[in-house]
Amino acid sequence: MTQMQNLNDLYEQDILLWSEDTVAKLKARDFDHLDLEHLIEEVEALGISQKKELVSRLIVLLEHLLKRLYVPLVNDYPGWERTIRTQRAELEVLLDVVPSLENRWEIGFDKAWHIALKNVRKEYPQHSFPDQWPRERSIAPMLNCDFWLEPSRG
Repeated sequence: MTQMQNLNDLYEQDILLWSEDTVAKLKARDFDHLDLEHLIEEVEALGISQKKELVSRLIVLLEHLLKRLYVPLVNDYPGWERTIRTQRAELEVLLDVVPSLENRWEIGFDKAWHIALKNVRKEYPQHSFPDQWPRERSIAPMLNCDFWLEPSRG
């Protein structure tokens, strides 16, 4: 069995062991024995994962902001506000760890907005929601403003 076949088998059978083996080879600068095909695949997946997490957390944040702003179920407000705080904290951590995601905020926001709006409209068809996010959409306000305490603009 060839070296490449062994690496491929290891990747398919136990990705954690493959990962540890790859890290050890990188640290030892043993570049000739790296499974480059899967290493490239995993590095690409890491970037995709970070972008996906940004959009996913924005979807949840926007859904709960929309509910808090437009669904008058007072008993649900504390739960929605708790989810808003949690998602904001997780987004803040994500942006601290992966600062380049700030450059993708607008694109992520647009994707998340369309999904969040579709979800809340399906969940609460009896309530009206705006077609566009009516408040400030940049990072700082989205992570800090209690929009429901501001005068309504939409």
